[in-house]
Amino acid sequence: MAATTHSHQAPAPWTAPRARGPLRGDVALPGSKSLTNRELVLAALADGPSTIRLPLHSRDSALMVAGLRQLGVGIEEVAPGSDGAPGVPNPYGPDLRITPASMHGDVRIDCGLAGTVMRFLPPLAALAIGPVTIDGDPYARKRPMGAIIRALVDLGVDVTDDGDGAMPFSFTGTGTVRGGSLTIDASASSQFVSGLLLSAPRFTEGLHLVHAGERLPSLPHIDMTVEVLRARGVRVDQPAVGEWVVHPGRIAARDVTIEPDLSNAAPFAVAALVAGGTVRIRTWPTETTQVGADLETLLPLWGATVTRDGDDLVFDGGVGVAGGASLPGVELDLTRGGELAPALVALAALADTPSEITGIGHLRGHETDRLAALAADLNRTGGAVHQLDDGLRIEPAPLHGADWAAYDDHRMATAGAVVGLVVDGVAVDDIGSTAKTLPQFPELWASLVASGSDTRSASSGGVTP
Repeated sequence: MAATTHSHQAPAPWTAPRARGPLRGDVALPGSKSLTNRELVLAALADGPSTIRLPLHSRDSALMVAGLRQLGVGIEEVAPGSDGAPGVPNPYGPDLRITPASMHGDVRIDCGLAGTVMRFLPPLAALAIGPVTIDGDPYARKRPMGAIIRALVDLGVDVTDDGDGAMPFSFTGTGTVRGGSLTIDASASSQFVSGLLLSAPRFTEGLHLVHAGERLPSLPHIDMTVEVLRARGVRVDQPAVGEWVVHPGRIAARDVTIEPDLSNAAPFAVAALVAGGTVRIRTWPTETTQVGADLETLLPLWGATVTRDGDDLVFDGGVGVAGGASLPGVELDLTRGGELAPALVALAALADTPSEITGIGHLRGHETDRLAALAADLNRTGGAVHQLDDGLRIEPAPLHGADWAAYDDHRMATAGAVVGLVVDGVAVDDIGSTAKTLPQFPELWASLVASGSDTRSASSGGVTP
């Protein structure tokens, strides 16, 4: 999985296709980015080789693979079943075989815009021997990194930076990190906690981590980190909310199968409420720490019916906005799952009464300032969206076609696609930004929309690769 090069050449605008009938969608999504990148880190630090089945192949995961390879970790692409285990067909790419090795520095790691790479790799790279520089895309240099930089310093790592709490920064690894007690403010991102916990078993003293900020967003992502650590035999205690104790010790080699990315399911599931009809998401796990699982309880707030059919989850939007359905406004605290906000804000912009979506102030520090970006794009299409300190207020307003800026942000691009289901002429300036976590998005979306083009003769949705 070679790291993809992010092009800054202006792409041709992508006009979001309008739905011409109720959907009959059948969507098979690639693997979870959050799980893939966590398992890559743990496999790199494990006590033997691991195989990751059904991994995500996208820009974010490619950057993680490239960074680990630079540090000396062996990662090869293998065919499903080549390790002797029953093969699981993966239409999106090969499995990954990770072989740990003594890590070395003398590298400059490109994090792109990937929060998991820029927050997870520095603690791991501090275990290498030699100089390491952490950098990324131009906008990534605006993303908050101060908590990780200060944590490394407090753990005894000699960090050189510009003092602005951002990339680029450098340090020289000595092969060990002391660990011990550490207090951080992770209000800006739960990834600060996860990045430290993932490498903590390899710290000499383990890690006793305490979060001291006002709020801690996206707690399910930290639960995910704790779960994958425990699955590899690591002892993790949680004495109190916002406190974790990772005991030093081995990280077991383990073969894992990655769940589909449920956060990437958001625009597809929301589409059922907008265009009407049904959208089936394949192999939806019955138990998961992915925050996208909250869609099962969130979308009924707007009137969706959600049912399980075997291994799949089916979202039924009735006649949808396109068929004249009246969507209610909502008051929603999305502290648990801010990454769902772009798709849900796009949905709320099509409702008949006002909505307030809060608990998402930390989204100002994501791939772009998502609150400002959502307000700007929706207001450009005729909406009435107002920024709050911790969220957005969305007033009903008739929408019309307009340019939609992606801001190099995959979730902004997919939010434009949602609006375009019922608004002609929504032109997304960079649909290629979806390659960050879902390179197949344009094709999957086109197939989803086509599933509703003629429901009188359609026999199946077929939104699969």
